[in-house]
Amino acid sequence: MKICCIFHSYSGVTRNVCIKLKNESGSDLFEVKPLNEYSKLTAYTKGCLRARKGEKDSIDHESIDISSYDLVIIGTPVWAWKTTPVINAAVNALEGGEGKKAIIFATCGGQPGESLRILKKAVEEKGLTVIGEVMMTKNDINEKTEQLVKLVKDTASNL
Repeated sequence: MKICCIFHSYSGVTRNVCIKLKNESGSDLFEVKPLNEYSKLTAYTKGCLRARKGEKDSIDHESIDISSYDLVIIGTPVWAWKTTPVINAAVNALEGGEGKKAIIFATCGGQPGESLRILKKAVEEKGLTVIGEVMMTKNDINEKTEQLVKLVKDTASNL
């Protein structure tokens, strides 16, 4: 069973979840970064505005081939109640996902808004089937990370 975790992390929270997932499940990690990095100021001004509009950033991966993986996990921070422009671009760059299973998750400081609904729709438009979703806030990140790890392990053992 080959598992990959594709994610964007601005502050490191989403990255830490993915590192835990890698350590527990053996998944390959693909951290996607914008070509033009955000500063603290631009993340909360330009980045959030772009997230609200559903825009995509230029990223460091022209395409992301997932054809060799059985399970794909995609994680994003929540910016202005939406997915980040970086993860929007990453999902757009996916190739070879037709018929694959996916688990999605988002991390946020407070309100998740429409982030998981947006991410699920985009992932399914690339041909994957979303079989699990986990929303994590700053108040339940440890508990929900464990929930995500269990979901991935259980799914992997049943595929």
